Amino acid sequence: MTGRDHGEPPRPDVPPQQPPAPPGFGPAPQPYAPAAPVRAPRRGMPRERAAVVAALAAAALAVAGFGWAVLGGAGGDPEPSAAGGASASPPSSPSAPVDKGDGKGTGTGPDTVDPNAGIKPGEAPIWLVENRVEVAGAGARQYGPWRVGEVVVRAVDKEVAGYGAADGREKWKVQLETPLCGVPKEPAAGGKLVVAVREGQGPTTHCNALRQIDLAAGKAGWKAPVPQENEYDRPLELQLAVSGDTVAVARSAVMSGFSATDGRKLFGTSKTGNCYPVAFGGGARLVLVRQCPDPGGAPGAVRPLLEEVDPATGAAKWGHAFGSGWTVGRVLSSDPLVAAAYHSGRKVWSLTAFTADGKVRSHGEAPFGTDQRCNGWGDGSGDMGGCPAAVADADTLYLAGGAPGRELGIDLTDHVIAVDLATGKEKWRAKAPDGRRIWPMALEGGKVVAYLWPEGKAAGAVVALKPADGAQEVLLQSPAGAAGAQEVFFPHGARTAWAGGRLFLLNGRVKSPEPGLVHHALLSFGK
Repeated sequence: MTGRDHGEPPRPDVPPQQPPAPPGFGPAPQPYAPAAPVRAPRRGMPRERAAVVAALAAAALAVAGFGWAVLGGAGGDPEPSAAGGASASPPSSPSAPVDKGDGKGTGTGPDTVDPNAGIKPGEAPIWLVENRVEVAGAGARQYGPWRVGEVVVRAVDKEVAGYGAADGREKWKVQLETPLCGVPKEPAAGGKLVVAVREGQGPTTHCNALRQIDLAAGKAGWKAPVPQENEYDRPLELQLAVSGDTVAVARSAVMSGFSATDGRKLFGTSKTGNCYPVAFGGGARLVLVRQCPDPGGAPGAVRPLLEEVDPATGAAKWGHAFGSGWTVGRVLSSDPLVAAAYHSGRKVWSLTAFTADGKVRSHGEAPFGTDQRCNGWGDGSGDMGGCPAAVADADTLYLAGGAPGRELGIDLTDHVIAVDLATGKEKWRAKAPDGRRIWPMALEGGKVVAYLWPEGKAAGAVVALKPADGAQEVLLQSPAGAAGAQEVFFPHGARTAWAGGRLFLLNGRVKSPEPGLVHHALLSFGK
């Protein structure tokens, strides 16, 4: 969970039974205190040169009376900003062409480069949508993308909007009364998206209601309160997961389930000994993570219990307790079920695959690194489905990875790594060219479909990997002129989707529109 909820969770005092050690992967991990994560500077320019360029540009623009958007660099988090991967041009005359953010333009502002300029035969043109939503402060989190039929959808602040998948033109828009405060990874069946909304306008107002939006029709549906489960149940955010027709809602030490069809409450907080719930994972199975007393730890120490629960009742079907010092960070696949856990004391992380009835199929400490959004360490979201770069078939997990780093999360995931779920051993690694990031997105036609991120002058592409050995072929190549626009979709918060032969790339955070600046929200290229 996010740790922002009011009140403290009840302290468990009855330990669960110690599970047998998983087969074949050595001793269980031991604890440590995690070091603070180190932010890597943005690649493409040395730190010292970036600092000098930034200082000179800021000074020059300040004298001229213009604003300047920082695109990321040494120290601090990068933010989405001007197209082309460079500072935006000053506001031009009223006659200058400006993209209106309706999908009809190139997604660029005045005096910026057309990302489709110089397109070559066989390359896939891109379309871009700017953010035109006024958001509070320095920016707001953006959710999606979801493709439903011929529409792709994004959500930000109090707005959910659908765009033509082929051209990016706005098709519909739903305005909510209050801001979003929780969104699941995927909608329920039939494109029914259920989101959490605040009781008021401010960021500190409680998150206490659910709202259904029909993404196929572009219309708002039912609204239902999330009743308090106890006196501490006053959350600022909710974690949502969808399985079947159930929307599971997790917050600090509390859980409940609702029907995506009509908003009826299906179940409330259940107890397993003195374990308390902290997060859900959705998909083909509804998975619940609880914190339980650790019999071998210090007073108040806990360890995780992973359960599969019945989406209709919330009752546990089976449970698996992890060892002391471990934290379940992510559910990387729901069918087959694969969970990532980390041990901050030993600075290692592991993959555990389960059979349909909850038995450990394989378990092992990963000898490679992965993004912290894929092992759950350090991102603070509590989102069990938050990994943007993992897919699985019946026998193999395909995950973005790379060389192990000094911390549990790494910045550059320049390999797709295939892990045998029967043994937990690595099958093969497929390296991206020129040190570029590569993210597996889907399985299609017996191949792994992955997004190859841009780097330097090389624009983004979609590639297919053979599941036997990772051999690559290019499915879609975007124009070279699109590299700059794609670079402002920062990987630390971006999400991808592959549907109907098209790539959809969403910026994880957007800012309010500003004169002379463009803030790309959504990008697509494909058939």
